[in-house]
Amino acid sequence: MGDLLEQSEVDSLLSSLEAESEGNEDDAYLVFSRNRYDEPPEVRSYDFKRPERVSKDQMRALRNLHESFARNLGASLSGFLRAIVEVKVAMCEQMTYSEFTSGLPNPTCFNLVEADGLDGQMCLEISPLIIYPVIDRLLGGTSQDLFIPQRPMTQIETRLISNVTNRGLAALTEAWSVMGQFAFEITQTESNPQLVQIVPPNEVVVVVGFELRLANRAGTMSLCIPYNVIEPVVDQLSAQNWFTQSKKADHEGVSTRLTRGLGQAALDVSVVLAETTITLADLVRLQPGDIVETERSRNAPASVCVAGRRKFLGEVGHHRGKRAIRVCGGAVAPEGRETRRAGG
Repeated sequence: MGDLLEQSEVDSLLSSLEAESEGNEDDAYLVFSRNRYDEPPEVRSYDFKRPERVSKDQMRALRNLHESFARNLGASLSGFLRAIVEVKVAMCEQMTYSEFTSGLPNPTCFNLVEADGLDGQMCLEISPLIIYPVIDRLLGGTSQDLFIPQRPMTQIETRLISNVTNRGLAALTEAWSVMGQFAFEITQTESNPQLVQIVPPNEVVVVVGFELRLANRAGTMSLCIPYNVIEPVVDQLSAQNWFTQSKKADHEGVSTRLTRGLGQAALDVSVVLAETTITLADLVRLQPGDIVETERSRNAPASVCVAGRRKFLGEVGHHRGKRAIRVCGGAVAPEGRETRRAGG
């Protein structure tokens, strides 16, 4: 019974342990520097196994770029499936490749994507939770009481879902056009992501996660981009350059569409043979057979008006039994005065 401690001794031991732990915590925040701080500086832990190779501005630009991809993909799938498909970016983070693959279901739709001009491969993973509702929709079902099988996709299901992935690659190509002309294509499809190693397990990758919603069904889609793939274009991912190129691309596209649309617009063309002025009293007394004299001679060219404004000078004649006018080298000045140009 001599080995038993009294309550006071137990309390003293506990208090000494608490004091020692508080002292260790204080030592952990000691910062030695030439500068003096009124308040202790903020200290953050850094894991050298997971360096952040993509800056925050570049990550923000990547997120904005793939938000455009999500909008285009949602519109394309909505028209293809004849149903409203919502696609939005859920996350955009850096992690290691092993962390990415360990969080994926097995089996799943795991696609390897390549593009000319980019080194390495990217991964496009689509969850079975949204894959099978899409297949059911393509086959005419309603996916109300759909059972999600825990098995790899068959060849027929893979062929059906390729219509979705091809539209995704087209939207991805359009979104990445602000950084260059890249044509993405799928080179391999697997069901077990653990069997595919495109980069070392500790390699840093950028994972963009999407949420897809079709009627009462929802699933996820992940795009894994290794750093070596975007390294040639990483300098173009700054927010300023991305918005500048995007604005330029949008401006060129709008100009092309406007030019094409205006080229199909119809305009009224009329010809003014001669002009003169008369009084209102003479106008009232006009009768059939009366002659009205004009200031233009019979050999002078007529004025060709486009949308009510004088544009050219022309010679009146006949063509295939119909009255016609041949535009000559003359033109009409903006003030309405006739001018002549050599040629024609």
